[in-house]
Amino acid sequence: MTTIHAYAVKEAGGALEPFEYQVGPLGHDEVEIDVTSCGICHSDISMIDNEWGMTEYPLVPGHEITGTIAAIGAGVDRLKVGQTVGLGWSSGSCMTCHQCMSGDHNLCGDNEGTIVGRHGGFADKVRCQKAWAIPLPDGIDPKKAGPLFCGGLTVFNPIVQFDVRPTHRVGVVGIGGLGHLALQFLNKWGCEVTAFTSSASKAEEAKSLGAHKIINSRSDSELTDAAGSFDFILSTVAVTLDWEKYFAALAQRGRLHVVGAALEPIPAAAFPLIAGQKSLSGSPIGSPATAATMLEFCARHDIEATTEHFPMSDVNEALDHLRAGNAKYRIVLDRT
Repeated sequence: MTTIHAYAVKEAGGALEPFEYQVGPLGHDEVEIDVTSCGICHSDISMIDNEWGMTEYPLVPGHEITGTIAAIGAGVDRLKVGQTVGLGWSSGSCMTCHQCMSGDHNLCGDNEGTIVGRHGGFADKVRCQKAWAIPLPDGIDPKKAGPLFCGGLTVFNPIVQFDVRPTHRVGVVGIGGLGHLALQFLNKWGCEVTAFTSSASKAEEAKSLGAHKIINSRSDSELTDAAGSFDFILSTVAVTLDWEKYFAALAQRGRLHVVGAALEPIPAAAFPLIAGQKSLSGSPIGSPATAATMLEFCARHDIEATTEHFPMSDVNEALDHLRAGNAKYRIVLDRT
């Protein structure tokens, strides 16, 4: 038996406390990771507060993990002890269904969430299936890489999945933990990038991250003037928007894609979608192969998350900082 030292919450909305649990022998296709750092995602707060109704307590949050491999199962052949890897929202998939066999492991019906029904990365160790431990290429800073495995992959995946092209005019709604990475990706992808933001103070920073243009999302006139402009709009915010105006902002064949987990339904009138051959879509994180491609793209173009760092022992202070809306733009807990 191995004892894992972690921080867990025991009830919805509670504070995290030191917590120990034991795990048995390492599975045939599993790896054990010594955690060096772990980002805090808003999904961690959603799970801590049981917003989605699927939290099992006690819960060890944390799914933006980087660390070194401490042990490998007997069936692990492409990873080595001591190798630096990352782990995101998913920690396992069945490897036999149509989705897995097609390379869409992230869409597997038996996809295992790193913090869903199991314990995550606010700990000294974490385990996962070998396919989901993604090696970090040269040029990626391990201490800043954790947010790439959830926030980064969430916004990179639809760029690949929906054939966003360098000639496209694209918009990013929300310049936060997801949006600030989306701006960097889409700029280096070659697109003309517009940032939609409700905060005038973020305009210059959005431009430094890759936006060519800024639209004030609180301005009805600016949203109206944008009608017919965009081939692709990526919404990264978990709030209700003036959806009609964003659909109107799409060009013919344009796509409004949602990765921000807004809880209210999105109203979409059929006729404007049909007449303009427009699309509304959403996606989760990407597959292991897409994660590896994203990391290579980041290394090539010097893309990284803007991070603030706290010792893991200060996890509650870090969570309060995020809840207060003060994070810029991703918080990372460091063990070393």
